Amino acid sequence: MKIILTEDVPSLGEAGQTVDVAKGYARNYLFPKKLALEATSRNLSRLDHDKSLLLRKLERARYEAAQAAEKIGNTSVSFSRSAGESDKLFGSVTSMDIQEALSNQGIEVERKKIMLSEPIKQLGDHTVPIKLQSSVLAELKVVVTKAE
Repeated sequence: MKIILTEDVPSLGEAGQTVDVAKGYARNYLFPKKLALEATSRNLSRLDHDKSLLLRKLERARYEAAQAAEKIGNTSVSFSRSAGESDKLFGSVTSMDIQEALSNQGIEVERKKIMLSEPIKQLGDHTVPIKLQSSVLAELKVVVTKAE
Protein backbone atom coordinates (compact mmCIF):
# COMPACT_ATOMS: atom_id res chain seq x y z
CA MET A 1 0.00 0.00 0.00
CA LYS A 2 1.38 3.42 -0.95
CA ILE A 3 1.26 6.03 1.79
CA ILE A 4 2.47 9.59 2.35
CA LEU A 5 4.30 10.16 5.63
CA THR A 6 3.11 13.23 7.52
CA GLU A 7 5.80 12.93 10.20
CA ASP A 8 9.24 11.32 10.46
CA VAL A 9 8.97 7.61 11.22
CA PRO A 10 12.19 5.84 12.28
CA SER A 11 13.35 3.13 9.84
CA LEU A 12 10.59 4.07 7.38
CA GLY A 13 11.20 7.60 6.14
CA GLU A 14 10.86 11.31 6.65
CA ALA A 15 7.79 13.50 6.45
CA GLY A 16 6.62 14.15 2.89
CA GLN A 17 7.99 10.90 1.46
CA THR A 18 5.81 8.39 -0.38
CA VAL A 19 6.59 4.80 0.69
CA ASP A 20 5.16 1.29 0.33
CA VAL A 21 4.08 -0.49 3.52
CA ALA A 22 1.90 -3.43 4.47
CA LYS A 23 -1.82 -2.62 4.62
CA GLY A 24 -2.13 -3.74 8.25
CA TYR A 25 0.80 -1.56 9.34
CA ALA A 26 -0.77 1.45 7.66
CA ARG A 27 -4.31 0.85 8.91
CA ASN A 28 -3.49 -0.27 12.45
CA TYR A 29 -0.50 1.94 13.31
CA LEU A 30 0.29 4.78 10.92
CA PHE A 31 -3.21 6.08 10.16
CA PRO A 32 -4.55 6.06 13.76
CA LYS A 33 -1.45 7.90 15.02
CA LYS A 34 -1.77 10.38 12.13
CA LEU A 35 1.75 9.57 10.93
CA ALA A 36 0.64 8.94 7.35
CA LEU A 37 -2.08 9.40 4.73
CA GLU A 38 -3.13 7.06 1.97
CA ALA A 39 -1.44 8.04 -1.32
CA THR A 40 -4.56 8.85 -3.33
CA SER A 41 -4.47 11.33 -6.21
CA ARG A 42 -6.24 13.90 -4.04
CA ASN A 43 -3.77 13.49 -1.16
CA LEU A 44 -0.81 13.60 -3.58
CA SER A 45 -2.00 16.91 -5.05
CA ARG A 46 -2.64 18.22 -1.53
CA LEU A 47 0.89 17.12 -0.56
CA ASP A 48 2.36 19.17 -3.41
CA HIS A 49 0.41 22.18 -2.17
CA ASP A 50 1.31 21.64 1.49
CA LYS A 51 4.92 20.62 0.91
CA SER A 52 6.29 24.15 1.31
CA LEU A 53 4.33 24.60 4.54
CA LEU A 54 5.55 21.24 5.76
CA LEU A 55 9.16 22.07 4.95
CA ARG A 56 8.88 25.35 6.87
CA LYS A 57 7.34 23.51 9.83
CA LEU A 58 10.12 20.90 9.79
CA GLU A 59 12.83 23.56 9.58
CA ARG A 60 11.32 25.41 12.53
CA ALA A 61 11.11 22.17 14.52
CA ARG A 62 14.75 21.36 13.70
CA TYR A 63 15.81 24.86 14.72
CA GLU A 64 13.92 24.58 18.02
CA ALA A 65 15.41 21.11 18.61
CA ALA A 66 18.91 22.48 17.92
CA GLN A 67 18.30 25.30 20.43
CA ALA A 68 17.10 22.77 23.01
CA ALA A 69 20.11 20.53 22.27
CA GLU A 70 22.46 23.44 22.93
CA LYS A 71 20.67 24.19 26.20
CA ILE A 72 20.84 20.53 27.24
CA GLY A 73 24.52 20.33 26.24
CA ASN A 74 25.30 23.21 28.61
CA THR A 75 23.37 21.55 31.44
CA SER A 76 24.35 18.83 33.86
CA VAL A 77 22.23 17.00 36.39
CA SER A 78 23.46 15.51 39.66
CA PHE A 79 22.10 12.65 41.69
CA SER A 80 23.12 11.56 45.15
CA ARG A 81 22.52 7.86 45.76
CA SER A 82 23.64 5.36 48.37
CA ALA A 83 26.32 3.01 47.11
CA GLY A 84 28.40 0.08 48.26
CA GLU A 85 32.18 -0.10 48.65
CA SER A 86 32.79 -0.88 44.98
CA ASP A 87 30.96 2.31 43.91
CA LYS A 88 27.98 0.28 42.76
CA LEU A 89 24.63 1.91 43.49
CA PHE A 90 22.05 0.14 45.62
CA GLY A 91 19.38 1.56 43.32
CA SER A 92 19.84 3.13 39.91
CA VAL A 93 19.34 6.35 37.96
CA THR A 94 16.69 5.84 35.29
CA SER A 95 15.42 7.90 32.39
CA MET A 96 12.47 8.91 34.56
CA ASP A 97 14.88 10.38 37.15
CA ILE A 98 16.72 12.26 34.41
CA GLN A 99 13.45 13.59 32.96
CA GLU A 100 12.38 14.82 36.39
CA ALA A 101 15.75 16.50 37.03
CA LEU A 102 15.59 18.26 33.65
CA SER A 103 12.01 19.32 34.36
CA ASN A 104 13.14 20.89 37.64
CA GLN A 105 15.66 22.94 35.62
CA GLY A 106 12.95 24.09 33.21
CA ILE A 107 13.79 21.76 30.31
CA GLU A 108 10.92 19.57 29.15
CA VAL A 109 11.94 16.32 27.40
CA GLU A 110 9.85 13.24 26.75
CA ARG A 111 11.15 10.21 28.62
CA LYS A 112 11.18 8.12 25.43
CA LYS A 113 13.69 10.51 23.87
CA ILE A 114 16.27 9.85 26.58
CA MET A 115 18.41 7.14 24.98
CA LEU A 116 19.55 5.41 28.16
CA SER A 117 20.33 1.82 27.13
CA GLU A 118 20.18 0.66 30.73
CA PRO A 119 19.82 2.43 34.08
CA ILE A 120 22.98 3.96 35.53
CA LYS A 121 24.25 1.77 38.38
CA GLN A 122 27.75 3.20 38.95
CA LEU A 123 29.02 6.35 40.63
CA GLY A 124 30.77 8.92 38.47
CA ASP A 125 30.23 11.07 35.40
CA HIS A 126 28.09 9.71 32.60
CA THR A 127 27.04 11.08 29.21
CA VAL A 128 23.44 10.37 28.24
CA PRO A 129 22.30 10.97 24.64
CA ILE A 130 18.89 12.59 24.13
CA LYS A 131 17.38 12.27 20.65
CA LEU A 132 15.29 15.41 20.26
CA GLN A 133 14.58 14.81 16.57
CA SER A 134 15.78 12.38 13.90
CA SER A 135 18.73 14.64 13.03
CA VAL A 136 19.29 16.38 16.39
CA LEU A 137 21.07 14.57 19.22
CA ALA A 138 21.94 16.26 22.52
CA GLU A 139 24.34 14.94 25.13
CA LEU A 140 23.54 15.48 28.80
CA LYS A 141 26.16 15.19 31.52
CA VAL A 142 24.89 13.14 34.46
CA VAL A 143 26.89 13.11 37.71
CA VAL A 144 26.16 10.41 40.27
CA THR A 145 27.71 10.92 43.71
CA LYS A 146 27.68 8.88 46.89
CA ALA A 147 25.10 9.90 49.48
CA GLU A 148 26.52 10.76 52.87
